[in-house]
Amino acid sequence: MYNLYDFKIEKLEELLVNKYFQKKYRATQLFKWIYEKRVDDFDKMSDISLSFKEVLKTDFCLDKPKIFKKQVSKDGTIKLLLEMSDGNLVETVLMRYNYGNVACVSSEVGCNMGCAFCASGFLKKKRDLTCGEMVGEVLVLDELLKEEDPSKRVTHVVVMGTGEPFDNYDNVLDFIRILNHPYGFAIGARHLTVSTCGLVEGIRRYANEHLQINLAISLHAPNDEIRNKLMPISRKYPLNELMDAVKYYEKEAGRRVTFEYILLKGVNDSKENAKELAALIKGTLAYVNLIPYNPIKELIYERSDENRVHDFLDTLTKLGVTATIRKEFGTDIDAACGQLRAKNENKKL
Repeated sequence: MYNLYDFKIEKLEELLVNKYFQKKYRATQLFKWIYEKRVDDFDKMSDISLSFKEVLKTDFCLDKPKIFKKQVSKDGTIKLLLEMSDGNLVETVLMRYNYGNVACVSSEVGCNMGCAFCASGFLKKKRDLTCGEMVGEVLVLDELLKEEDPSKRVTHVVVMGTGEPFDNYDNVLDFIRILNHPYGFAIGARHLTVSTCGLVEGIRRYANEHLQINLAISLHAPNDEIRNKLMPISRKYPLNELMDAVKYYEKEAGRRVTFEYILLKGVNDSKENAKELAALIKGTLAYVNLIPYNPIKELIYERSDENRVHDFLDTLTKLGVTATIRKEFGTDIDAACGQLRAKNENKKL
């Protein structure tokens, strides 16, 4: 059985024309029903013929994840543990900014990247999430927002949750295209961000898509020595290769990247580290997003002192780097990525 949420509109057109001998416009009709009108009952789709409704009910479904566990922070952040149809659990988060409601979406069940400071790697990757499962993450958050106020909706999406998006490239790109499509979620390209820990082939492939979707790169170190200790991916793709890919992306896509940089006390947060970082990204259009660390009790890493964070920012700014400190959300709940799922499954937490 096909899950309609798994299909970007072009793939749905192809399936309906070639297998079901329908006109291409059927895909547009279905997209409008399931995304614009949020109808999840085929019988309520008034412009679909009775005969094709029977086909839809036999061969298609509109499956969404179920809420397994919900945490709400005092700042309004919502963290969900969602259960997929096969019983696997996945985290997704809603953060509320003054400019909109941001969904942080997972792209895999578990993660194999093994970053030393991250709880996501406690539970290794079981499988990729399908396009429809990622769509479901956003739909569930949208439903929670509409319960608060019918006018509310998810306005921005970042694929920054558990998993490496470029390790699940095709499903993530289909998901992004559904978010951006005018008959899908109709979220503007500049309101969508895909984050990678530095898969060079993925960055180059993404550049060739010529999308206006934002690209973020988890950097977290100004040199290979530190990055090799923090991020195993760096041993395969050293910083010189990563920076070459970044420059290729800027040239080919005409967009700048955002470097995500978690500040870890005594590891990567000195003024000298800031100077190294500025030298590393010199010649690019890159923007640096400094992230205060959410400590995980089983790990050795500590949060940088506030003064140290601001000194790091000041050093970057004086060297001509555009940088900000990310606003924190959900500090009173299981804020670290992967923490809630790992705790629930009683693995290490």
